[in-house]
Amino acid sequence: MRAVATRVLSASVTLRDGPAAGERRAVGPGLLVLLGVGAGDGEEQARKLADKLLALRIFSDARGKFDRSVTDEKGEILLVSQFTLYASLKGGRRPDFTAAARPETAEPLYRRVAALLAASGLTVRAGEFGASMAVESVNDGPVTVLMDTDAF
Repeated sequence: MRAVATRVLSASVTLRDGPAAGERRAVGPGLLVLLGVGAGDGEEQARKLADKLLALRIFSDARGKFDRSVTDEKGEILLVSQFTLYASLKGGRRPDFTAAARPETAEPLYRRVAALLAASGLTVRAGEFGASMAVESVNDGPVTVLMDTDAF
């Protein structure tokens, strides 16, 4: 799994199609997480990523050091599916997404990560898997971290 975790003052998604078109899902201070599921990912990667996100120390303590997590801050999390994190440009200018998991595999894992994050007791909102969405964020810092479960 790959993720881009951004510390935010606020973030939201507005669904642009489907039965919930126009619905807005928003969080206050916390994390905006763009999540891509790879072709070989499973339960182990979902758990590793959720654990790492909940413990990721990218919030400042009283001394200004990155020593606090979203859990410590009792922040909120907005999770958005983003298969394009698995784009390859090796073949030219048009991205190739063959390294991304197929939707029938990716969606349950995306939902699993959301459930694992929510089990922490934090407020977790999620975009709609496969839907077109307008994503907005007010970045804090800015602080953005790229994460890949193959690296931890």
